[in-house]
Amino acid sequence: MAVTANDVTNKKQTANNKLNQNSSSGGNTKKDRHFSHPKLMVYPSARGKGNITGDTLLIKCFEYIPPQTTSSLKYRLQFASKKGKVDGINYNEGDPKRLGKSSGKDAGQLDTKIVPESFKMINRGASDNINAATIGGQGTKHLYYVELPIPQDLTDNNSVTWGDDSMNVLQLAGLAVADKALTQNPSQTFDEAKNLITQGVFDNANLADEQVKKGIVAAVTGKAFDNMGTNISANSALGRATGMTLNSNLELLFDSVNLRTFPFNINFSPRTPEEAMTVKHIIRAFKSSMAAKKGTSDVGQGGIFLRAPDVFQLKYLHRGKEHPFLNSFKHMALTGMTVNYTGAGTFATYEDGTPVNMKMSLTFKELNPIYHEDYDNFTTGDNMGVGF
Repeated sequence: MAVTANDVTNKKQTANNKLNQNSSSGGNTKKDRHFSHPKLMVYPSARGKGNITGDTLLIKCFEYIPPQTTSSLKYRLQFASKKGKVDGINYNEGDPKRLGKSSGKDAGQLDTKIVPESFKMINRGASDNINAATIGGQGTKHLYYVELPIPQDLTDNNSVTWGDDSMNVLQLAGLAVADKALTQNPSQTFDEAKNLITQGVFDNANLADEQVKKGIVAAVTGKAFDNMGTNISANSALGRATGMTLNSNLELLFDSVNLRTFPFNINFSPRTPEEAMTVKHIIRAFKSSMAAKKGTSDVGQGGIFLRAPDVFQLKYLHRGKEHPFLNSFKHMALTGMTVNYTGAGTFATYEDGTPVNMKMSLTFKELNPIYHEDYDNFTTGDNMGVGF
């Protein structure tokens, strides 16, 4: 179908109307944000869209979306009494219920109850929320891109925390009794639990050996005095009485996950005024994005609350595509930035005042830890690198 001049005029008018609406709308939206730098910044300038060679580091900037911790559950309607009549239908206890006007002498009262098996925790981290919003198109979109030469000294460091843990026979017995009391017999009294601990320990010990019997008595006695604030431990009493010590049952147990940190060092040696301006834009963009937001244009310290800085998604590229070997990242915050304007060891500038050599150090930290399930997308034989 042919496009007429009127169609073009109408489309231009519609676009202008939308632009005017966006510019006049209030609020703190991404459209209202003003940037003093381009949306796409590539260094060096020779590395442009028509010259995609080698390996690069692509840094995308996003607005921060906080984590979401909530729950979901379902409700059902049921009668408070055993029998009732709703909308002329008689219902017995356990029958399907539906909302309606109750009538009749023996009509039951409708009551809303939570379905226990429907309860579900929703615990999404900030990185998950940003991914969902970006894919769904309902939330944040990238604010700008920065593409830099691949930094030197590339490393990734994955770690989790394991810790030493010890528990002697008395503590193990108490744990076993508590577990049984809570899971099998919650009404069990403290005295019964104490008897179980004592009986269990003594039954499993060789009471024919007087040394063992003496050691158990000394350990229990020392523990009792320790609870009274006398600083006499079970092992102290046991060591003095028998020369033995309680078996600590030392184990290495998993404790917690850790967040990864990535430092990057970038060297800038601008060769043209255009490259010098690009370097200036890149430094200013990172500085402004890592700063907290007052949420107001008023002079001063801002309002009651401060908004979080922007966050970043990093990706290694090989010839313009995702790198087939190097590690991947989750969304990260820029926690530190250092710029050395005397990268050559002495201060020297061009005619326009641009330093001839600069070193920029960036420290990123991931918003969420790495979990085993995050590797499900990295299948065997694919071209997606070593994972996180």
